[in-house]
Amino acid sequence: MKKFSFAIAAVAVALMSTNAMAQECPSQKRMNTQLTSAPAAVKAKDDIVTTAVKAGSFKTLAAALTAADLVGALQGDGPFTVFAPTDEAFAALPEGTVAALLKPENKAKLQAILKYHVVPGKIMAGDVLKAMEVETLEGSKAPIGLTIGGANIVKTDIDCSNGVIHVIDRVIIPE
Repeated sequence: MKKFSFAIAAVAVALMSTNAMAQECPSQKRMNTQLTSAPAAVKAKDDIVTTAVKAGSFKTLAAALTAADLVGALQGDGPFTVFAPTDEAFAALPEGTVAALLKPENKAKLQAILKYHVVPGKIMAGDVLKAMEVETLEGSKAPIGLTIGGANIVKTDIDCSNGVIHVIDRVIIPE
């Protein structure tokens, strides 16, 4: 229950700023371009798994969901909020990590890691942003943070029939 409470708190902090996305690094721009310039079929209201597969930048995530037997769960009614690491995020893990996690004997560990990227309910960035601004001494309101578990959220609000995807730039590992 502690991890779940932490995850909810992390989600609240994580979705606080769309303005921060204006300062994207080149790899984030590539990911956003891939998603925003994707075929119209990706923009349709498919379920979370179908949307991620059609985007083309979540092949490793799709393979991991399959190995962990979680595809059916994320195609269920939901709603879910998924913080989806890109293929680049998985590639940044230490060499051999992904291959080891995909082995049948590591299924429980893989499930735990993947479930750490999912929050029950549909949390759109705008829902949190309304309440997550601070007033500065200068008098203006400013958003705070755009991370979850140390990963940058590089694309928000990819709407799906059973939830929403927020793209992150690294795999987050529960303690």
